[in-house]
Amino acid sequence: MRKHVGIVGLGLYLPEGRMTAQEISEATNGVWATDAVIEKLGIIEKIMPGDDPFEDGTQEMGAKASLEALKDANMDPLDIDVVLCFGEEWKEYPLTTSALYIQDRIGATRAWGIDVQNRCCTSLTALKMAKDMLMADDDINVVLVAGGYRNSDFVDYSDKNMSMMYNLGAGGGAFILKKNAGKNELLGTGLRTDGSLARTAGVEIGGVVNPITHDNLEESRTSLRLMDPVRMKNRLNEVSMQNWYDCIDEALTKSDLTREDIDYLSVLHMKRSGHNAMVKDLGLEPNQSVYLENYGHIGQVDQVLSLVLGLQQGKIKEGSVVCSIAAGIGYVWAANIIRWGEVNE
Repeated sequence: MRKHVGIVGLGLYLPEGRMTAQEISEATNGVWATDAVIEKLGIIEKIMPGDDPFEDGTQEMGAKASLEALKDANMDPLDIDVVLCFGEEWKEYPLTTSALYIQDRIGATRAWGIDVQNRCCTSLTALKMAKDMLMADDDINVVLVAGGYRNSDFVDYSDKNMSMMYNLGAGGGAFILKKNAGKNELLGTGLRTDGSLARTAGVEIGGVVNPITHDNLEESRTSLRLMDPVRMKNRLNEVSMQNWYDCIDEALTKSDLTREDIDYLSVLHMKRSGHNAMVKDLGLEPNQSVYLENYGHIGQVDQVLSLVLGLQQGKIKEGSVVCSIAAGIGYVWAANIIRWGEVNE
């Protein structure tokens, strides 16, 4: 069999907390009506962390998803060679390494680990890195790509500029990739970045420029903001969709495929009109994707979630070509292609 990399395990952890469209509307003080939250923002409800920060902490959620992926793969954690963690920087304790927490928590004592960060695009970025490592290094045979996300903690619903992030939720996800797995082949990836947007959005209070003080403590808790909203929105209107399509086409070209070959679109949560437009532009039908209106946007976890839901709902079948897309503030866009099912010789 030719050399390749396949996905042998998927893991997902979703906390029990929920926030409904009505609750989001109330948090905006009625600026956004419940119907508008549902129809325009595309949120019926979203996943939220529970009260225990240890149970639903960023690192712990990534570890729980990893344990599920090991079950799905029927694999011993000692088989893992590398842990690439895509978990967010907002976690149980700053300046701790999430990959190493996951390594210890799941018993992958033979592995080494490293954190990777590209905001909500990190899972696709890390998958490319994992594939390249597996193809290039004879000593690496299995890579765990996993992490957690709960940036919902930072959302200020009274900030009108933040409506694009009212959908932020919480959860954990994991992929297990194996060299020459014989199934679920990870094919090409396309990536684009625009560094001119590097500081147009982020957590404004808590870094070295604007440290947390007694006076700004409460404000810091919800200080994820568009720091240059006009510039960011204007630039995204100019380039965002085209960059996504460029990533998709590049990933397809690297996979010797075209848009006509896509069977399922694994797409992060975005506003309803954007999702529908992308499905239509790619020549797909609505039933060739899952709109995450009952989950919200769980950052880097959306791609795992959409894959799991697509499989559960029978939308991904043997031989299906899956196109996964993501984007992250900073700004970065990515797409990759997976051919689900048995790998042909």
